[in-house]
Amino acid sequence: IHLLVNCKPQFFISDMIKIMKGNLARQLFLSHPELKKELWGGHLWNPSYCVVTVSDRSREQVLSYIEGQRENEEFIKQGMRSCMQVTSSYGAEIRKQNIPIRHTLCIYRSAVSYLIRMYAKAWEELSEITDTKKRFNEAEHLVHTTKKNQARYDFDRYFPKLPSYLRRSAIQHALGSIASYETRLELWKNGTLSGKPKLTLENHAMPVFYRDVMYREAGETENAAYLKLYDGHDWKWFRVRLLHTDMEYLRKHWMGKKASAPTLEKRHHKYFLRFTYTEETKLSRTAVKDQTICSVDMGINTDAVCTIMQEDGTVLGRRFLNFPSEKDRLYRVLGRIRRFQRQHGSGQSGSRWAYAKRLNMELVRKVSGAITAYAWEQGAEVIVFEYLEMQGKKQGGKKQRLYMWRKRDIQKQCEHQAHRRGIRVSRVSARNTSRQAFDGSGKVARNPENHSLCTFTTGKQYNCDLSAAYNIGARYFIRELLKPLPETERSSLEAKVPAVKRRTSCVYADLRKLYVEVNNLKAA
Repeated sequence: IHLLVNCKPQFFISDMIKIMKGNLARQLFLSHPELKKELWGGHLWNPSYCVVTVSDRSREQVLSYIEGQRENEEFIKQGMRSCMQVTSSYGAEIRKQNIPIRHTLCIYRSAVSYLIRMYAKAWEELSEITDTKKRFNEAEHLVHTTKKNQARYDFDRYFPKLPSYLRRSAIQHALGSIASYETRLELWKNGTLSGKPKLTLENHAMPVFYRDVMYREAGETENAAYLKLYDGHDWKWFRVRLLHTDMEYLRKHWMGKKASAPTLEKRHHKYFLRFTYTEETKLSRTAVKDQTICSVDMGINTDAVCTIMQEDGTVLGRRFLNFPSEKDRLYRVLGRIRRFQRQHGSGQSGSRWAYAKRLNMELVRKVSGAITAYAWEQGAEVIVFEYLEMQGKKQGGKKQRLYMWRKRDIQKQCEHQAHRRGIRVSRVSARNTSRQAFDGSGKVARNPENHSLCTFTTGKQYNCDLSAAYNIGARYFIRELLKPLPETERSSLEAKVPAVKRRTSCVYADLRKLYVEVNNLKAA
């Protein structure tokens, strides 16, 4: 809940929070006494709070945001809480030909640099305008002359015939750069930021080709488009050939869906047109008791192990995902890099490491696509991953970092693909999922000859990654089973199954025990 409060300085903020929370809780419990039984410990409010001071400049923005919450409440009341917008993008490679892409990019970046320099001079007067649309209009009036407006700066003289859409895009980029610089400068003055920021005029801005005025589609079956480009003298229309396989992909997967204006992109010394699509998708709202999940363990031995599990611990399916040829290719490249660095040092191996990163990303796409496809095929409503603790970790060798980046990017790609299909994504604590045996017998011992196998304390040999996948799925259901329960019932269950008190030690066997106790509690 967000509130905009005007108070006198002699009042303590903590006392004000207590008064507001206490009075609201008292009135609500008097009107609805049954709420106390549903709430955890009978408490309405979380003990924590956040207070931020608001200046006169940002007061209107904060006020409009709070008023906009009413619309969000209506949105939720209509049952649309599970809806979300998913944005996808795809880059179509521009085939090499004699078109003035570089001229266009150069003139656009020069315009952005010029605007940054001019707006830095006029920022005091622009910053007083709180409304973003009015600020943008005023910024445009400073540089563009019309019949009713005389520009202060000679932008039109230095950049004649620049299309209006590109000019507005450059203005937006320049205003964003100045606002970011001023924010960082304030943080530096307050002591929050260590190094003094610099306003850089050089930029890597990329132009947006707005439809009909800067971009036109060719025929539906043609691998081409028309772009308005700068040839050094004037802006003209040029026919641009696009890569056949990229266009086939767009026609196959995105035909009939509306795309936003394409953006020019440069990667690996090649130019691309990046198309962005926005979809409205509805995420699954299945109750926990009816849920089927896909728990995923991303191990070293295999790329991923997927397990299909239900609330009572029933395992409906499992799959080992591995792409040995892709990994073998990556490892051969890493071996060549290692030999090259021994002879020439690491300073000249940048391009080789960039190639290894591209191979790593290709492996990410294949693994994430296989995980999502398997979850969809088995009718899973949730995909459960381990929470990756990337913050504060000591960086190892570049090979180790590639492996960590792969695990992180697989989760990102899976989350995007799963949301497109209406599947939710959840994460659980990763600690001891591989170290503890899924049957509750204790710690496992890795097989020194075959790292994919482990030995339980009972002497049983099992696949280590599969055991971890069972534990990941079990931790999700343990959390979801205990979350809605009142504190008294929760404490009773934790006394009967002590292992579920700590999320970092519970395993699959604890889920089976907890499920039995929950059913016994309901029956009683």
